[in-house]
Formats: sequence, C-alpha cells, structure tokens
Amino acid sequence: MTHYLEFEKPLAEIEGKAEELRALARANEEMDVEQEAAGLDKKAATMLVDLYKNLSPWRKCQVARHPDRPHCKDYINALFKEYTPLAGDRNFADDHAVMGGLARLGDTAVMVIGHEKGNDTKTRIERNFGMARPEGYRKAIRLMEMADKFGLPIITLVDTPGAYPGKGAEERGQSEAIARSTEKCLQVKVPLISVIIGEGGSGGAVAFATGNKILMLEHSIYSVISPEGCASILWKDAEKMREAAEALRLTAQDLLKLGVADTVIKEPVGGAQRDRTAAIEAVGRALETTLAELLKKKPDALVKDRRKKYLDLGSKGLAA
Repeated sequence: MTHYLEFEKPLAEIEGKAEELRALARANEEMDVEQEAAGLDKKAATMLVDLYKNLSPWRKCQVARHPDRPHCKDYINALFKEYTPLAGDRNFADDHAVMGGLARLGDTAVMVIGHEKGNDTKTRIERNFGMARPEGYRKAIRLMEMADKFGLPIITLVDTPGAYPGKGAEERGQSEAIARSTEKCLQVKVPLISVIIGEGGSGGAVAFATGNKILMLEHSIYSVISPEGCASILWKDAEKMREAAEALRLTAQDLLKLGVADTVIKEPVGGAQRDRTAAIEAVGRALETTLAELLKKKPDALVKDRRKKYLDLGSKGLAA
C-alpha cells in the first residue's frame, strides 16, 4: 500500500481513482476502462513532477522521513557483496540501531557502518527508530579501528533523527561516545565516505558523517537540530517547524553551497520511495566513483584533507 505524505493528497486521489477503475474492470471483464485509467495515470505523472519540482525545506524533511524510503539494510543487501555483520562494543551490549561489518563494494573490500531505522512496528522498536545509544557509537569506533588497522575504506550510511536522549544512554556516556566516534572519523588513515540517505540529525549523525566526502541524496536533510526542536527553542512553538526548516538550511542543495556536502545524488521523480531500486543504484554508482577517487590518495593526505574540510567550514557560502 502506497504511503502518501500530506502534500501528496491530490496525487493520492488521482492514483486512487485509476486503481478503482482497474479494480472494477478486473471484477467485470466486459468493462473497458483502460483508456480512462491511462489518462488518469498521465495526469498523476504530471502532478508528481510538479509537486517535486521545487520542494520547500519542510516538505524535504517529510520526504527524508518517508517510511518507505530504502534504509541502511536495504542498501547493504543491494550494493555490497559478502557482507559479514559484526556486533557489540565489547563493553556493554550490541546496539541494533547501528549495523556494520565487512563487505565488498564491487571488488574492493570495505567496512560499512550505518543507522538502521527498521521498516515495520516490530523492527522500528527493535532498532530504536535509528537512534543510537553509546554502545552503538562505541561499536562504530571498534569497526573503524579495525578498518584502519587492515587498510579498509569506510562507508557510513547515515539515517537518524539523532542520538537517543534517554536516561540510560546519558548514564553510559552518550556525549563522550559521540565525541570519540567523531574523533575517530578524523583520525583514520583510510578513505571515509559518508552518505546521508534520509535524516542526518545532530551529533548522532556527525559521529558517522565526518568523512572525506559527504554524499547526500537529493531529498535528504542534515542539520544540527530537528525543525520541531529548533521551533520549540526559538519560538516556544513546535508548529513553527516550517519556518525553522527554512532557517536551518538543512537541504542537500543548501549544504552543497555551504561546502558541507560534496555531492548531491539525484533521486527518482517522487523521491527514493517511489523507485527504491533506482535510488539504491544511483547511490552505488556515486560510491564507486568517489571511492575510486579517494583510493588514489596516500593515508596522510586523506587525514590532512579531511581535517581541512571541517576546519574550512563556514568560509564558503556565507553570502548565499
């Protein structure tokens, strides 16, 4: 069943009518409705292009959070061969919001790490909706250290509303774990590519996304705080999230101008959720191109370039 966002309701009506006509035709073989249904399909296709032609930042937030977008597990299953999951932080527990392990991208052995949100009620609860606890970040640190030791490029797939803010997480050192994960990203002497596949929320995302190259899907978002959280702080009103989304400059297009993102990966018309296979393949091509570029660099150059990228932030796009 197709999940429609609030601004897609007119589209839902047209596509619903086309499906109703075809359902009637299946029930009564004498009915010929294909021409009328095809006309509705054409109208829906035009409307879909118009709706996604110039999305506002808030609408991009809605698309980035769409429950039918492909998640980390989908990308790993489709793009990587010989994936061997690695679990646990060797200290407290295994955090199911973070998945990672050894794999191959094409013929290149890599370490892949990412946030996994889950795709139904059971798995979303199991994965804590992609919100990692300290043990998740410590697991990521362990995998990054292993990759660095064996000279394996690191690929991170970022999709989280933010780190989990629960009492237990704070007691186990959430902020320290995030800081150390970010520090480890800056230290590794192997290529580190980060892809924002949905939401890049606050420090929970930065801990995985301090890479040599940041790739963002066209309708993904990356911000220091959610629009709702920003609105609650600035205006004491979470309903001001549309204004907050504009002010945060959280879209892939804005972040490319600011120098935070390096590449924007085009999504199928209607977003990655409309054609998951095409979206995943586009990410795969971008990863292969970027990895081939970074593999030409020496370890010291990778570390130097990565540090320079983040030290230079703020000097680009200020007049935009």
